[in-house]
Amino acid sequence: MSEPLLACEDIVKVFPGVRALDQVGLRLQAGTVHALLGENGAGKSTLIKVLTGVHAPDGGRLRWQGDEVHLRSPLEAGRLGIGVVHQERNVIPGFSVAENITLQQPPARRGLISPAAMIGPARDCLQELGLDLDPRLPVRELSVAQQQLVEIAKALHTDSRVLLLDEPTASLSPGEAERLFEVIRRLTARGTCVVFVSHKLEEVFALCDTVTVLRDGRSVLESAPLSEHTHDDIVSLMVGRAHAATAFTPRTVDASGPAALSLTGIATAAGHEDVSFDVATGEIVGLYGLVGAGRSELVKAVLGLDRVHSGEVRVHGEPASISSPRQALHRYGIGYLTENRKEEGVFLDQPITRNIAVTVWRKLAGALGQVSSKREQAVAQDLVDRLGIRLARLGQNAGELSGGNQQKVSLAKWLATDTRLLIVDEPTVGVDVRTKHAFHELLWELARDGMPIVLISSDLGEMVTLADRVVVMAGHRVRGQVANDHDYERMSQRIIRLIHDRPAPEAAVEKGRMTP
Repeated sequence: MSEPLLACEDIVKVFPGVRALDQVGLRLQAGTVHALLGENGAGKSTLIKVLTGVHAPDGGRLRWQGDEVHLRSPLEAGRLGIGVVHQERNVIPGFSVAENITLQQPPARRGLISPAAMIGPARDCLQELGLDLDPRLPVRELSVAQQQLVEIAKALHTDSRVLLLDEPTASLSPGEAERLFEVIRRLTARGTCVVFVSHKLEEVFALCDTVTVLRDGRSVLESAPLSEHTHDDIVSLMVGRAHAATAFTPRTVDASGPAALSLTGIATAAGHEDVSFDVATGEIVGLYGLVGAGRSELVKAVLGLDRVHSGEVRVHGEPASISSPRQALHRYGIGYLTENRKEEGVFLDQPITRNIAVTVWRKLAGALGQVSSKREQAVAQDLVDRLGIRLARLGQNAGELSGGNQQKVSLAKWLATDTRLLIVDEPTVGVDVRTKHAFHELLWELARDGMPIVLISSDLGEMVTLADRVVVMAGHRVRGQVANDHDYERMSQRIIRLIHDRPAPEAAVEKGRMTP
């Protein structure tokens, strides 16, 4: 085997009380796509930070083309030829697209940076991604998916020889993801090594050549050909045991009583027109559509975060005019698990106890309005145990947890309240196989116990696994509804027909229900 571009030898990284990396090895060859896999908390993010100069290793060696190197900063790693696109967006909202793309290597003449000179290089990077964007646009005007693609364009501009992509498709539509894969193939054809971190194993097997699997800070599979391993092999290596996929069978939901949520002829300021569907008690109704379909915008309007121009919203049979999420929670019992857990789901710099108990402070407050820390801890401990949240102590900040555990904390705060309707938006984006499995079981159990759930997910497999019924949206309208029989092939065909406005001939849609 030829000399690797970049190699880790017995890398160790220790934080107070935690051995995050324990003699990890990795060999990255030019012209390959290398999968870096593992559950949340396995050490992937720490390893990426060591490779990019954010953390200095406490043991072991890094070698660049055979020579030992000591990276003291991301800038130094970038100059060497190591680039990274992190899972969490790292753009500057007030800067233009061009300024963000060329930030690390801005075009300059005689020491002066020219904004006009940034346009050409930025446009070249955007064209390579197949992204039709004006480089002069402020990044804050872009969608989440577009901002993620700008992050990738930044890496293209630096011409990295090793490019680390951490969950790069989490915010992308299938079409955008496929464009990204084409870019990755072009990069490897010219000798770049791409490290691909993803929990979507179907993408890994379609794209990657070699694989390293981390578990509990150790490399349990190191730089091996992916073709020699099956999907089940990889999952077993990640979780340390054979992992059976969640299998839920179709069930009958009693819809004879008042609907837990009923939308009739809803039009919103975001552009929705004549949106109608209902959710029965104990039913999981999925909202499925491609990026831009208007699913998240619809529920935000229902929760009072945008205007509802016309139509009727009913919650548990009662007409509802909701002006804020606070009113949605305290008057109507609606909990909302947002897709943006970092900015809207948890307080990263606050303790886990406070994150969980914040929704029930009114109940916990004493006569003088003060909230006892012991009461907060009691509420938090119960939900930590119930959801299996992995933490060092209740008092640690939520920002110190892995992404999957942060999402569990975000869910816990709603379960702490008297929630009678739960809206969950992309609940398992960026979480590992075991955590995803646990979320599916938890949501299924909540529904079985009578909780009505609206599930928004861009993961078609997740939708087919969980939903009792799927409402298909495109262009801010409902295209139809499909009763879920949990047959992936059949369901995917029906849903794709509806997205493209070609209803299946064997199905007839009624208001709020689907009759096969």
